[in-house]
Amino acid sequence: CKCNFISFIFLSLGTGSNILSALQDLFWLLKSKVEKQLQIISVLQWVLTFLIMGIACTLILMYILCTDCWAIAALYLAWLVFDWNTPKKGGRRSQWVRNWAIWRYFRDYFPIRLVKTHNLLTTRNYIFGYHPHGIMGLGAFCNFSTEATGVSQKFPGIRPYLATLAGNFRMPILRDYLMFGGICPVNRDSIDYILSKNGSGNAIIIVVGGAAESLNCTPGKNSVTLKNRKGFVKLALRHGADLVPVYSFGENEVYKQVIFEEGSWGRWVQKKFQKHIGFAPCIFHGRGLFSSNTWGLLPYSKPITTVVGEPITIPKIDNPSQKDVDFYHSIYVDSLIKLFDKYKSKFGLPETEVLEVN
Repeated sequence: CKCNFISFIFLSLGTGSNILSALQDLFWLLKSKVEKQLQIISVLQWVLTFLIMGIACTLILMYILCTDCWAIAALYLAWLVFDWNTPKKGGRRSQWVRNWAIWRYFRDYFPIRLVKTHNLLTTRNYIFGYHPHGIMGLGAFCNFSTEATGVSQKFPGIRPYLATLAGNFRMPILRDYLMFGGICPVNRDSIDYILSKNGSGNAIIIVVGGAAESLNCTPGKNSVTLKNRKGFVKLALRHGADLVPVYSFGENEVYKQVIFEEGSWGRWVQKKFQKHIGFAPCIFHGRGLFSSNTWGLLPYSKPITTVVGEPITIPKIDNPSQKDVDFYHSIYVDSLIKLFDKYKSKFGLPETEVLEVN
């Protein structure tokens, strides 16, 4: 009775409501901190996957072969041989993996948004040209290899396939992880299969600028490597797949990079790697794991907004001439520039900003 009386007195004085309010504030503060840590963990796991998972899994597999558990590694290698051509045939998409909660934390770290401007017909196939590459193509991965930004809801009936270096699919474990997200090799066999033997409603996302473009990405710079990139247009013509320009505002803002001038020894080394291995080693940094004021591998939490433009209707020409390719390439370049100009001011860029096309 005495306790009830004391509680009544505290509530009457308003102390109870103050305590409740304080507890609620504490709860939301703790929840916010936990969510922020989960966001950091989700991004860190992807960065490590991008940088070292392939090599790490290869070394681990080789080590297991030299232990008493060698049979496990041998079974996986046998499976690898049997499954070798699967990436070239559309891969092994998993909606369960694409819908993992970790990808929503990944999205919210920056945050990343996907903006739809036009409907896409499920009776057509598409090639999305994604720009710019950035260091890791974080917007491309989040928007098209996961369901974090709702790509399947925004484009119902469309199956997105993010194309990346074919060498990634020679790496054990990594290849399977990538295929679960709907990622495929960026080579002719894979693209031909998806656009000709996989029905309609397919969208292959090609980061057109590739490794060459990554060498020039830096905060505050909006430039794309596109003038001499025409192979994707020829593929579109051969399959009658519509071209869709895509621009990611903020992709270049999440990492800072050391840019080597043309003719310098650093740029020479980068180009040699790009020519013979397929990727260009970039010297870059983001923020630290525990503080945004230190250097580290985590990207800076800057917003990335990916805008999917209007599809360009492409005719099917089995053997397109160079004139055909040049014509539709010029239409594509104009469409990309118009897309950039239309949305640049909405996403933090001044009206005077110009998209540099190299």
